[in-house]
Amino acid sequence: QLQACGGGLVQTGESLRLSCAASGSIVSINYMGWYRQAPGKERELVARISSGGSTNYAYSVKGRFTISRDNAKNTVYLQANSLKPEDTAVYYCYAQQKVLGIATDYWGKGTLVTVSS
Repeated sequence: QLQACGGGLVQTGESLRLSCAASGSIVSINYMGWYRQAPGKERELVARISSGGSTNYAYSVKGRFTISRDNAKNTVYLQANSLKPEDTAVYYCYAQQKVLGIATDYWGKGTLVTVSS
């Protein structure tokens, strides 16, 4: 229901653009965003964006990553610039559906981002 793409292997300082499209079965999407999980670490929020365009970023990516969203396409993007080896992780797309006050979270399968030094 969430299809992410755009991961890959890059060198320090380079950029990647991740995208994630939600299928039509997910409606009334409130938040969309990205989490990541590095080996041996817990999953953490990278960035999220509300349906109205409000954004939140992890402190470690502020100023380097930009999240955006196309509501008509139910697609969220993450422009990751000035990548660092510590950004290496599996990135998971996330969407929160909210219907009649009930929130349901959906997760994509994850896309691997590897930043070499």
